[in-house]
Amino acid sequence: MKLLFWLSIVLISYAYFLYPGWLFLRARLYPRPVRSRPIFPKISIVIAVRNEGKYLEEKLRNLQQLDYPVELLETLVVSDGSTDQTNDILSNLSDSRIRSIFLEAHGGKAEALNRALEAASGDIVVFMDARQRVATDSLQALLEGFADPTVGCVSGALMLGDGEETSPRGVGSYWKMEKAIRYWESMGGSAVGATGALYAVRRTLVPRLPSGIILDDVFIPMEVARAGARVIFEPRALAWDKLPANPKQEFRRKVRTLFGNYQLLRVAPWLLTAANPLRFEFVSHKLCRLAVPFAIIGMISSSVFLSGLIYRLPLVAAICIGTLGGLALARWPRGVTSRLTDLALAFLLLNTAAIVAFFYFAVGKKQVWVYQT
Repeated sequence: MKLLFWLSIVLISYAYFLYPGWLFLRARLYPRPVRSRPIFPKISIVIAVRNEGKYLEEKLRNLQQLDYPVELLETLVVSDGSTDQTNDILSNLSDSRIRSIFLEAHGGKAEALNRALEAASGDIVVFMDARQRVATDSLQALLEGFADPTVGCVSGALMLGDGEETSPRGVGSYWKMEKAIRYWESMGGSAVGATGALYAVRRTLVPRLPSGIILDDVFIPMEVARAGARVIFEPRALAWDKLPANPKQEFRRKVRTLFGNYQLLRVAPWLLTAANPLRFEFVSHKLCRLAVPFAIIGMISSSVFLSGLIYRLPLVAAICIGTLGGLALARWPRGVTSRLTDLALAFLLLNTAAIVAFFYFAVGKKQVWVYQT
């Protein structure tokens, strides 16, 4: 039991503290600067949509406001068997810079992106989602990194809030730490994955996506790294999204993402081999997070059978976190304690979602397209 207890402690500590700490030190002591400068290649913006009518018109207006030479920019929007007003909006467009592709049958985001990539003519492909608003200068910020020939993928930064980050909440605080980890990975080499709402890739390095793949924003960057190019994080390239409306919505998103990490192991087993130059980072960043909830269960279970104050502390901590998370769900109390309760709830949602995602993966649940609304 002691061995299980301490192994669980080490795994949890490594995932949340030791690995981020090592990244921070590596970025400071052994940085790999990017030789960036303003460049103006031809680019193709690619967006796959399904029943995104409530977001699409605003997104199209946002694209028209982007600060980039119009003669060097094309946008391809693929409607994946949409049944709402999405197709009508795209059919009535008068902007010749936006090309629409209509798929009659719903085949999934991967297939929609593959169709768009077949039609793309830009030297750089910029991937976006329909829901998020992109800052007008984000394209130029993304593209400056490609002046460095070692760079193959540049990720933007997702900001949670309306125009600027809102007061800290559990989800927002978690995402700030996630962005810090990606930044430190990038500073010392390559980031593991990109921000799905906004990232760019050299077209020659974009692979064909496997059918049904959920995390294109991890699969594509990892293929870029496999080809020998860097994946960097650009914090000046901003996409804005709203904070999740409720815990249930956030839980669904987390299950989707974590299920996608398990799916990657099935469709791209090379990620765990020497063919992956970021194998250490991938395991530390992605897989250890998946193992944390099971380590928590092991830690708490073993502490029940062990005597001594040090073995009781995790059990007490679990009760406290569970209580704080319950208070957050009940939305009481607010004020000075809300930050603690929201952080506790975010922690509980993340680790519960990881267990649910593992169960879905173990029973062979298949997902073609899971919405993030």
